[in-house]
Amino acid sequence: MSKRLPIEVDDEVLLGMGKTPEELAAEMRLAAAAKWYELGLLSQGKAAQVAGLSRAEFISSLARFGVSPCQETADDILAGLRDS
Repeated sequence: MSKRLPIEVDDEVLLGMGKTPEELAAEMRLAAAAKWYELGLLSQGKAAQVAGLSRAEFISSLARFGVSPCQETADDILAGLRDS
């Protein structure tokens, strides 16, 4: 089951970004998904679902937002090696 979430955006925003309402909606979904993934709130798969993309497409798009597809830090990796 899914829910539609209406968001109002001024025409000036659409004009300023040079996007149609559909293009802006897709961009907003991707931006939100990328940020939520970066914060660790969503997995790659769930974030891709929010963005309306395949997982591979989502991973490829993360660079646009300066988000690493690998969310483990060097400290996380070293801690995992120590625990093994």
